[in-house]
Amino acid sequence: MNRIHALTDLSAREAAEQMARGDLRTADYVDALLQRSATAASLGGLLHQDAERLRSEATALDTAPRPAAGTRPLHGVPLAFKDNIDVVDFPTTAGSPWMADHRPRRAAGVTQRLQAAGALVFGKTNLHEWSQGVTGHNHAFGPSRNPFDPSRISGGSSGGNATLLGMRAVPAAIGTDTGGSVRVPAALCGLVGFRPSIGRWPGDGLVPISPTFDTAGAMARNVDDCVLIDHAVADGPLRLAPAPLAGVRLGVPQRYFWDEIDPPVAALAQDALERLRGAGAVLVPCDLGEAGALFQQGSMSISLYEILPALQAYFARHERPFDARALADAVVSPDVRPLFERLFGAGAIGTPAYHHALDVLRPRMQEAYRRCFAQNAIAALVFPTSPLCAARIGEDVEVMLCGRPVSAFSAYIRNTGPAGMAGLPALSLPMGLARGGLPAGMELTGPAGSDSALLALALAIEAVLPPAPVAPAIA
Repeated sequence: MNRIHALTDLSAREAAEQMARGDLRTADYVDALLQRSATAASLGGLLHQDAERLRSEATALDTAPRPAAGTRPLHGVPLAFKDNIDVVDFPTTAGSPWMADHRPRRAAGVTQRLQAAGALVFGKTNLHEWSQGVTGHNHAFGPSRNPFDPSRISGGSSGGNATLLGMRAVPAAIGTDTGGSVRVPAALCGLVGFRPSIGRWPGDGLVPISPTFDTAGAMARNVDDCVLIDHAVADGPLRLAPAPLAGVRLGVPQRYFWDEIDPPVAALAQDALERLRGAGAVLVPCDLGEAGALFQQGSMSISLYEILPALQAYFARHERPFDARALADAVVSPDVRPLFERLFGAGAIGTPAYHHALDVLRPRMQEAYRRCFAQNAIAALVFPTSPLCAARIGEDVEVMLCGRPVSAFSAYIRNTGPAGMAGLPALSLPMGLARGGLPAGMELTGPAGSDSALLALALAIEAVLPPAPVAPAIA
């Protein structure tokens, strides 16, 4: 293994600790990642980068005094940020050419906390236009491609993060997750994607879809790096021990979440359950079909009603004029335009429908989850993150699932969306390669506020699942 390869294989925690001790020069680490990024440029993961500035910051860290123990847990670690998260001196386009001139003067809260913890900004990453899609195919800036097969999607909307992580061009990345935008690309690219409980991470400075559902989240190649990032952002534990699996009760919500799983993904998921059972976990059949039905009934009513007021507030934060009609008219991606057209005229969600979804359907969903966790005495729910592997680029509207055509949007967020609507912590773990060499993921959903316990459980489950796959280009 050559030196560059060895450096790009480091986890975020390993790199931070080596740089803090002086065992690794930040400049060398940054150069290795930049070289790896250059080899992955054709995959379309990166939208904006200032390599000269990044090298300058790395050199400055190498000549500065070493940080006191515990003060900079991400010392010198370059992170990628999805391009709907504000970073000072970088554009925030939200994947839209209409926003090309937008350079925020204030960083998002999550960016500020990560930089205070010592992180550097590697760059801003590609995403589905306005985060309104699940494939990562941006028709203005080009698609972000799957490292395991560049003819296939990376997933969305945080697809550029998954591309860079899968190619080992960054050790970790920050995305946003409304209905699965961190977890879906993590699953499709063999990565870990962590969505924290709603409100655990700061929400300011994110180009919004729905304040009720939106949160920033972590993407990495292992669970421990998600623990480290959650510590930096939310003051969670700096380290977690894996939770004991012997006797832990895991819910298997057979209706809805396990319905119609594509055979290659189903085979991996059944193997994952057998591995968990072999490690001593107790698999508890449970019924959460009501949560799936409530998600299908209410989620779009909430997000489509909230998006324009939320965008107007974001524009006001940056003292930019806001023209909703002009914004919608500038949408390039053909699968995104119909969503924006639904915001106007007779098709727009009315206030009564919104409040029914927000004040009746969402609380019913949250109660269904609480009841399921309590009555079954389970620590988490387990099910396939998405019911199918990565589709081919261009299959933006319709995909084949179990031999029949279905909506791509609905298929990919079917299993991830309910936790987003309920505001629960959730995490996708890689569970190996399906037939055809494409990754798939296993989701864990925990009770509200159980983020640290869920991460500890994920550490244990990660250890019994197959090792995270490595993309053929870098194996």
